[in-house]
Amino acid sequence: MMSQGGCFLTGTNPPGDIFIPEDMDVNQKLIAKLVEEFLRGEAEPRMKELEAKTAGLMVELLKKSGTMGWLGIDIPKEFGGMRLDSTSSLIVTEKFSIGGSLAIGFLAHTAFGTLPILYFGTNEQRKRYVPDLAKGKKIGAFALTEPDAGTDALSAKSTASLSGDGKFYILNGTKQFISNTGFADVFITFAKIDREKFTAFIVDRDSKGLSFGEEEDKMGIRGATTRSLTLDNAKVPVENLLLQPGKGHVVAFHTLNIGRYKLAGLCIGVSKLAFDDSLRYAKSRVQFGKPISSFGLIKEKIGEMAIRIFLSESMVYRTSRLIEERLKGITGTNEASADWANEIEELAAECSLNKVYASEMLGYVVDEAVQIHGGYGYIKDYSVERYYRDSRLTRIFGGTNEINRLLILRMLLRRVTRGQLSLATAAEKPISEVFKTASEARTEGEGFDEFAPLLEKAKKLALLSLRTVLQAYPNDLEDHQELMGMISNIFMEVFAMESGLLRSQKISQKWGEEKGEIPKAISQVYMVDAFMRVERWVKLIFAALADGERLRKQLLELGEWTRYTPVNAVAFRRKIADFMLTAGRYFIL
Repeated sequence: MMSQGGCFLTGTNPPGDIFIPEDMDVNQKLIAKLVEEFLRGEAEPRMKELEAKTAGLMVELLKKSGTMGWLGIDIPKEFGGMRLDSTSSLIVTEKFSIGGSLAIGFLAHTAFGTLPILYFGTNEQRKRYVPDLAKGKKIGAFALTEPDAGTDALSAKSTASLSGDGKFYILNGTKQFISNTGFADVFITFAKIDREKFTAFIVDRDSKGLSFGEEEDKMGIRGATTRSLTLDNAKVPVENLLLQPGKGHVVAFHTLNIGRYKLAGLCIGVSKLAFDDSLRYAKSRVQFGKPISSFGLIKEKIGEMAIRIFLSESMVYRTSRLIEERLKGITGTNEASADWANEIEELAAECSLNKVYASEMLGYVVDEAVQIHGGYGYIKDYSVERYYRDSRLTRIFGGTNEINRLLILRMLLRRVTRGQLSLATAAEKPISEVFKTASEARTEGEGFDEFAPLLEKAKKLALLSLRTVLQAYPNDLEDHQELMGMISNIFMEVFAMESGLLRSQKISQKWGEEKGEIPKAISQVYMVDAFMRVERWVKLIFAALADGERLRKQLLELGEWTRYTPVNAVAFRRKIADFMLTAGRYFIL
């Protein structure tokens, strides 16, 4: 039975049911090797040229990627692609992080510039565009953002009106911050027909009425082209309307969902590069007569960086299998558009959740990478300086992390309203009944069972916090974004706790206790740290909704119910750091 979106909040998931990176088969490992070799050979040696925007280089590398088949990872063979499974596709996306700015051009093309036509186009549109996009003969772009419509995409001012002869739509408006604009051949863009119906269009670069702004001078991803696109009475053939009039939001939002999940994969790739660079530097940098890697505060950083990468990796690769299960069997036909949209919507919350978590993980990792490098981390000769600048965009790209936090909760509540997800049980019980068990959340023990109560209590706290806020604001929850954000934070921690714990359990069961020693150490640290954060957010929610004696009673009950025994996080982080330093790279098995 396929997993439902949001089921991590309510169900009990055995380790064998989830996909973990260690489950990659021979073909997936070969794909990872081939993509890495391609990027190490073609893109990495030309990084300075990429950063300097050497004319034609990005297009050259994208076209070579097409020749290798990497642009067709999600495209069926009938349209010239490879149609890899979702996990293999994620592997390719993660590896493209080696290409620096090339990764943004790749993502803008494969996820945002191609998938809308593949999944929402007519058969004629697919035949006309997708084979060329798969091979890199044409490059795609996604033109949604406007000067006054970023996160609030539906407030777009671009307009479309039917020409007198009924053969064209006449588009007017400006799109801003559009990746690949400097060279893209095909733009997925959006405008309101008759100023009302938000609609998607396929716009060719040579369409009359298109013009492009100057290159944006950006903080990071400097090698990627980012320009504005102006539509001045641009003539777009009626057969280039995508899906249906007024259905542009379906095209935009579901494309963004997949794009967010894939962006999380890129974040994992960059974080591993920064981590590996930090290990090498820490081992070679000598201060006070010994390498800085031997210092406790450096080991603490390395240990925590590894923990956060492990958790993000666990979440995103778990999601890759969930997506594959839902998309399996959907064909590239006109009738499949609704099916594809419905299946992606099922996991919309998980897509946003992965994007937020992985991008903030990356922000932490690159910041600590610069810190480990000291003054050298601030110098352009060292790659961590570029990782630091490039990473900042990931918390904005694909929808800001603020809007994604709101979307996580909105999408789950929408599924509840439709009867697709039940958040009953603890969410409907009185607080006193939820808190009736005052046993410690973590018991002493040597196995993974000691953490099961911790995870279960975190899930109950997630549902309890949601119920408490909904009772207080049943009709105006959207006016209390701070509370929505805290609930989404709790949901994220629950998904991370469960994903990391299940992965650690599966490794121990499948490869033995010795191989599972480091994953177990990671889980031991993270489970307690995450539970502490969950408890804090619940306290803040209670404090926002009550005061005086009522609040004191709630906090007293909460404190009794959430007691836990800390682990020796200092020793565990040192153990994790020493393991990674010995391996010389991010390594689990």
